[in-house]
Amino acid sequence: MKKKRKKLTLLQKRSLTGYLFILPWLVGFIVFYIRSLFMTGQFALNELTMDTVNGGYNLRFVGLENFLYAFRVHGSFKQVLTSSVLNMLIDVPLITFFSLFMAMLLNKKFPGRAIVRAIFFLPIILNSEAIQAAMDLSAQMMQGGISNQAAELTATAADTIAFDVDYLIDMFMSLGLPASLMDYLVAAVARINDIIAASGVQIIIFIAALQSISGSMYEVAKIEGATAYETFWKVTFPMVMPHIITNVVYTIVDNFSTSEVVQLSYDVAFKEFNYGLSSVFSLVSSVITCIILVVVCGFIQKRTFYYN
Repeated sequence: MKKKRKKLTLLQKRSLTGYLFILPWLVGFIVFYIRSLFMTGQFALNELTMDTVNGGYNLRFVGLENFLYAFRVHGSFKQVLTSSVLNMLIDVPLITFFSLFMAMLLNKKFPGRAIVRAIFFLPIILNSEAIQAAMDLSAQMMQGGISNQAAELTATAADTIAFDVDYLIDMFMSLGLPASLMDYLVAAVARINDIIAASGVQIIIFIAALQSISGSMYEVAKIEGATAYETFWKVTFPMVMPHIITNVVYTIVDNFSTSEVVQLSYDVAFKEFNYGLSSVFSLVSSVITCIILVVVCGFIQKRTFYYN
């Protein structure tokens, strides 16, 4: 008798679908990224010199000399690394909750909703290399003409609406708010443009999460007499928690990929041609990013509710 084939359960089918979804990324990671990561570690432990005669490069093993130079001798690496981590600590919570707030607004039905959604996603498109190059070229061609007039108008408008920020800070401090909280709020307000520009993908993910919530849950909450505040914390927030992890991971990686420490690593490699030291910068920042991801995801994972 032929053995009956064991059918996959629904959970196994969903798991298989998930693995098939990440398969292209996994193949690319194994084929391209692992080799690059190995070479970065190799360069960090060696002094690399270019062979201008035969082509290629030569490696001379120096051990931890590049690491010691980065942390003991280099004038700006530790400062740039610290500022990048602090900026990440400021940006990630704000981007996550701002994205959730905007997604809840954009998920409601109102005239022109598609246009408003496109406006919030527009910074992601404008940050592409091709668009940036075109805009830089346009700015160069317009120097001395419209661009100068626009700059003058901007300066005039800034002078017109200028106000004393220190007065507002002193006013809130007099209400008894902690100085550390005020420092965080001031830093957040100063980076509001960057926060909005970096929230496009997160808003799209949260909109998809909100649209996947069953309407019956909101109907039950309304029948039970729950307020909008209670409905958010008892229904909406628990249901989007898995997507909060996704957005936090994306935001942390995106923040570090555009941070000053990455730019410093690029300049050291391709302007100073010190590939060993540049590899150290890349490895250290990557390890710190991975540690932050593990800690943050572990903290959120324990408080995440998964609804099947």
